[in-house]
Amino acid sequence: MKLRFKLLDLNARFSAQMGAGMIKAVVFDMDGVLFDTERLSMESWRAAAVQMGLGDLEKGIYGCIGLNRTDCKIYLEETYGKDFPYEAFRKETSKLFARRVEKEGLPIMKGAGELLQWLAGRRVKIALASSTSTPAVKSHLERAGFTDYFQEIVGGDMVEHSKPLPDIYLKACSLLDVEPGEAAAIEDSPNGIRSAHAAGMLPVMVPDMVEPTEEIRAMLYGNCRDLFEVRRFLEGRIAGKTTIRKEEGRALSC
Repeated sequence: MKLRFKLLDLNARFSAQMGAGMIKAVVFDMDGVLFDTERLSMESWRAAAVQMGLGDLEKGIYGCIGLNRTDCKIYLEETYGKDFPYEAFRKETSKLFARRVEKEGLPIMKGAGELLQWLAGRRVKIALASSTSTPAVKSHLERAGFTDYFQEIVGGDMVEHSKPLPDIYLKACSLLDVEPGEAAAIEDSPNGIRSAHAAGMLPVMVPDMVEPTEEIRAMLYGNCRDLFEVRRFLEGRIAGKTTIRKEEGRALSC
């Protein structure tokens, strides 16, 4: 079964967004945005592939960025065949990942704590929408001391299909009781940007493992180098300081 990306028309979406007037909420992705766990996950995948004799899985590694377990399984079986040992592979990668975190600590992205604290001080609603399972998300947030910043948490196991479909972001906005066009989505992956854009949100990309293509750039409200730039970008765009806008065909500069 092929994943079908039902991405809505770009101009129609941004026409709705431009009428919003202020950013009332910010919804974060987790891996690759708040934590440098995307890198750890990829290294764990490569190590597990070697241990299990699965060969080169680079296409699968990059293809699964932003997908929940259901959609990742579909993608890997489409790519490597129905006999791909998904459950055994995920069990091994999870074990290797947990071992690294226990030994080295959870790697927090620079500026994450400062950005969350600043947003909370401005009384902006904050949620997290991650394709990672909810228990793992809560564990990471607790370990980092970030839990209390989030009014809502939506894990990948809370929706049937996660990114790049819009379900997970639509659920986050619904739980926060904000219109998607009044919420910024902070993302690092193309699948995450597709999801936020399809939901009608204001996608702000902080590239981690994958740089945006022209397709992705056309969907962006902002493109920032790190979370410190995200804060500077959001200043004046929340709490009614300025009208939300997007120059046609390109993201606003951070």
